[in-house]
Amino acid sequence: METILGPEFEKLDIRVGTVLEARVFPEARKPAYQLVVDFGDAGVKQSSAQITTYYTPETLVGRQVIGLVNLPVKRIAGFKSECLVLGVYDADGAVVLLQPDKPMENGAKIG
Repeated sequence: METILGPEFEKLDIRVGTVLEARVFPEARKPAYQLVVDFGDAGVKQSSAQITTYYTPETLVGRQVIGLVNLPVKRIAGFKSECLVLGVYDADGAVVLLQPDKPMENGAKIG
């Protein structure tokens, strides 16, 4: 694994956000949801997330997540994905979302 220096890590803008909307993304090649996440002063951003194993759209709305918000926009089946919601892969390769262990203000920076 390649190591990085502090200044490289500091370029990552990782923040807490709250999922405002979640819907099934039928056009995606792999099962996914389209999310709309409020990251406070970093804005409201869309994300395509392959998190269908443990989550439903109903369980995602209102959930706080951790996201990388300064990535370039990526088009996925015509959908504009503006951030990367972060998670951990379980033993089967499914994603378990990262989240703060107590409610935090949207936009709070991770670092």
